[in-house]
Order: sequence, then C-alpha cells, then structure tokens
Amino acid sequence: MTQIDLSGRVALVTGASRGIGRCIALAIAQAGGRVAVHYQSQEAAAAGVVAEIEATGGDAFAHAADAQVADEVEELVDACARRWGQLDILVCNAGIWKGAQVAKMTEGQWDEMIDVNLKGMYLATHYAVSYLKASSAGAIVNIASTAGQRGEAGHAHYAASKGGMIAWTKSLAPELAPFGVRVNCVAPGWVHTDMAAAALEADGETINAGIPLGRAGEPEEIAAVVCFMVSDLASYMTGEIVNVNGGSVLCG
Repeated sequence: MTQIDLSGRVALVTGASRGIGRCIALAIAQAGGRVAVHYQSQEAAAAGVVAEIEATGGDAFAHAADAQVADEVEELVDACARRWGQLDILVCNAGIWKGAQVAKMTEGQWDEMIDVNLKGMYLATHYAVSYLKASSAGAIVNIASTAGQRGEAGHAHYAASKGGMIAWTKSLAPELAPFGVRVNCVAPGWVHTDMAAAALEADGETINAGIPLGRAGEPEEIAAVVCFMVSDLASYMTGEIVNVNGGSVLCG
C-alpha cells in the first residue's frame, strides 16, 4: 500500500505549539515535509516542537505572529517562503474555545472569537494563496469542530466561527480548484488537549457517554487525517468536511 510521502513539500501549521497543531506539525515532518511552526505566545513550546522535528532529522523553524494582525501574518507566510522558496501546505489550526451565554456575551468576547478563529484563517489563506497556486501540490486543511455542525449551547460564538470555517472551506474549494489547490476541512469532536482538559476532567463520564466509541480522541488521531488530506492519496478530494469525532456527530 502506498504510504504518505510529503518529501519536498513545505507546510505552515498555525497554532502549532501545542495540542492538535503540535501533532499535525510532527506528523507532517515524520512524512518528510518541512514545517513552519506558528505560535502566538508559547515560544518555549514552539521551540520544543522544532527540537522534536530536528531530533529525527527533519527541518523546521518557529515563528511568532498574532493571528489577528495582518502585517504579522503576512510576515509569517513570507518567512516560510524565504526560508524554503516555496509553500505547498497550509493548515489553519490556530483557534480559541471560550464559553459565554448570549445574554452575557460582550462585544469584546464576540470579536475575539471571530477575529482569532475566522479572521486568522482568512489572513493566513490570503497571504499564502499565491504561493499555494504556484505549487504543484497546493493544499489547505482547516480545523473546524463538531460545534460548527450541530451548534454548542453556551458557546454560540465559537460554533458560529467554526460554522463559518466550514462554509469558507466549501467556498474556496471550487474557487481554487482551477489552480490545482485543494481545500478541505477536519471537524474534530472532543479531543484530549490542554484547551479541553478542564471540561473532560469535570464531565468526562457524561461526554464519553455521548460518543459511540466511548472516549475522547487523541491529537494524533486528528493529525493522521490531516496528513492524508494534504498528501497525494487525497488528490481527488476537495471541499470535504471530514468528521473525526468517534461517531458523536453523524453527518456527511
């Protein structure tokens, strides 16, 4: 069986200092890709990801950028292209998850969620797309959530941002297809990450009871799907929302 081979390709993974993003960066490097590890504030953690990649003979570097600031995101993308002369893969993973009842949700809370989760994805894509069009294997994968498919009470702004990400994916897929750039999306369910740790610890039994496979996922399980989606094994796939949620949301 053909194995995933990303040799010769350059990837930018946003929000790659921890959690799902970290595992995606490591998995792409393991498959032979070179990886730009984006972070916003976790410099030591990002450096640790780079060290892990380099320890196994991979090529990576870390670069800080505020996902909401256009100039910083532009410099992030350009730094990647300057280092390796190309950019083939963009994984838009950076995001936040915070709760707020709509009656108490402030404008600032709404703006922060939309700016980080949606504007950050827009900016990264906006500045990366010219490089991706120039690639012979351009691919984008956006990391959404089951919340964007079924909603999430108490987190309506988060669900709205992830639903927007899904619509963005479906819109860009036909727009960029003529240039050979594939655009897909992964919608994880509950995953063991720092962001979800408190909720899983406090209510893990109830959460697991709502998942047919009976457990939350691991970041590596999301990363494996992303690696497939950016590889030649998925060369005829674009505009797809792939659910990786243990069966908790069954929609095609």
